[in-house]
Amino acid sequence: MKRSVFLLFVLIATFSWGQTTKQAVIKSIDDKNELYSTTAKKIWDFAEVGYQEEKSSALLQQTLKDAGFSIEAGVAGEPTAFIATAGSGKPIIAVLGEFDALPGVSQEAVPELKPIVGQKAGHACGHHLFGTASAAAAIAVKNWLVATKKSGTIKFYGCPAEEGGSGKVYMVRDGFFKNVDLVFHWHPGATNSAAFGSALANKSGKFRFYGVASHAAGSPERGRSALDAVEAMNNMVNMLREHVSEKTRIHYVITRGGEAPNVVPAFAEVYYYVRHPNREEVKSVWERVTQGAQGAAIGTGTRYEVELTGGTYDLLYNETLAKVVNTNLQLVGGYTLSDSEKEFATKIQQTFSSPPPITATSTIEKFEVREGGAGGSTDVGDVSWIVPTAGLSTATWVPGTAAHSWQAVAAGGTSIGSKGMMVAAKTLAASMVDAFTDPKITEEAWLEFKKRAGEKFVYEPLLGDRKPALDYRK
Repeated sequence: MKRSVFLLFVLIATFSWGQTTKQAVIKSIDDKNELYSTTAKKIWDFAEVGYQEEKSSALLQQTLKDAGFSIEAGVAGEPTAFIATAGSGKPIIAVLGEFDALPGVSQEAVPELKPIVGQKAGHACGHHLFGTASAAAAIAVKNWLVATKKSGTIKFYGCPAEEGGSGKVYMVRDGFFKNVDLVFHWHPGATNSAAFGSALANKSGKFRFYGVASHAAGSPERGRSALDAVEAMNNMVNMLREHVSEKTRIHYVITRGGEAPNVVPAFAEVYYYVRHPNREEVKSVWERVTQGAQGAAIGTGTRYEVELTGGTYDLLYNETLAKVVNTNLQLVGGYTLSDSEKEFATKIQQTFSSPPPITATSTIEKFEVREGGAGGSTDVGDVSWIVPTAGLSTATWVPGTAAHSWQAVAAGGTSIGSKGMMVAAKTLAASMVDAFTDPKITEEAWLEFKKRAGEKFVYEPLLGDRKPALDYRK
């Protein structure tokens, strides 16, 4: 009986010590709230698209360098990619950070549609918050490692061009995740959740058609319209939708369609995405889309080229790590809106059809498995098939907000975005403290990883051996 009481006392004391340790790490992040909010807002202002995030990358690099990290810049042939490292020895734990904006969604930080004059892009996916929160977590954990003199290495991966450029894929392909034990990440959203599941595999590229220019009225017979080829391809692909599996997603946008109606277009371009929960299905559908381009070129007397610009795996979830993240998200908790934030949120929600309560920022969603992909794609998928990986989302936007919307850009530039960002930073830091403290987490995460990936799995990037598409946003 006495031994049982003693063991219970030890367990309680150990738990209390662990909680005290994490609370100290969490407080260290809170103490730098102003710094990190300012950093995120600067990146929001920069609004740089994929592979053009020079100012955003430099700011995060300097922030981490000032905190004592060594910087390896321009990795994997990507000028804005970098890895920041601190500590030494095992385990090696990584946290991912992104910082690219989206084209076509410029927006002021106000609750009505109001694009910023002269600016074409905006952080409609909240990556200005993503990179900053991950850096904040890395710095807090680095300082904790130093203070406790614990063995271990913390790595921050500065990941460019997530939005269609597959930045992390090149880092994976070139071996920059070799020897990493665990990876943590997060993403801005409209709720606080560590629910885990997969994402859609994705393949994307630009189909370029070359024809013959001529006067559209004076000598149309001499012309061969590249725009006709784009439209013919799109028609065939739209008919293809009836004959693919239900979970397939195909999207396109015509990026070049000619210069003037009275000139037969000699050049036209269409940009395609193909998605599915299974990457083998993505490969198959992409091949059929390519056949549509071939047929369109033959039928219009043009020629075509295709440039594969992106390709990402589905997400291999890890329940072991997800539970660790969820426990710490519960520990950190959500946040409440101030009166001015409530006023902002109420005006934003007036643009929605049936919004949830604005109090949702203070709650944590149920922990569950979400099979089959959430509808989006991420290059975190490729990372997750190399190293056990887990993440979370936090309420950086007004509840009910859809990603890639002006409403997301607007809230992300306010204190609402900053509050959600801090929830993510503290949760990531606490989760990494657990992983550095308890070796069983790494051991169990790898056992699960190997079981889910399968003994015969060999990583082959959907991008093949192409170099990063550094001009895909130009």
